[in-house]
Amino acid sequence: MNVKLNQSEKIIEAAKAKAKEIGVAMNIAIVDEGANLKCFLRMDGALLGCADIAIKKAKTSRFFDIDSGEIGKLSQPGGSLYNIEHSNGGLISFAGGVLLKDRNNKSIGAIGVSGGSVEQDREVAIAGANALQNRS
Repeated sequence: MNVKLNQSEKIIEAAKAKAKEIGVAMNIAIVDEGANLKCFLRMDGALLGCADIAIKKAKTSRFFDIDSGEIGKLSQPGGSLYNIEHSNGGLISFAGGVLLKDRNNKSIGAIGVSGGSVEQDREVAIAGANALQNRS
């Protein structure tokens, strides 16, 4: 099952609300289970160079069914995934990419966020992902 458009819009709205709350303009990307771009938002004032990073964070998370920050931990020199960021057309191996799961814990896509610090990106991505879990 893929993340649906109405779900993607709800996720984007929750992430945008969190970004506004912390005062950082963000780029927010949603990819479906095939890592295809489903929905994208570039908030006013968000850094242009971070648009591609947000998309790649989402793709990285979906490609490996793990948060992008976890890939980063494994891709350090000497790590089991060292240099993986050079695969798949370029990956982003720091936090801000979060897997999206359905009620049965099956991966249905991912969210990627970029524009603030790594911690802020992760916080906004988690807020978006949590909106999917809080649906009625």
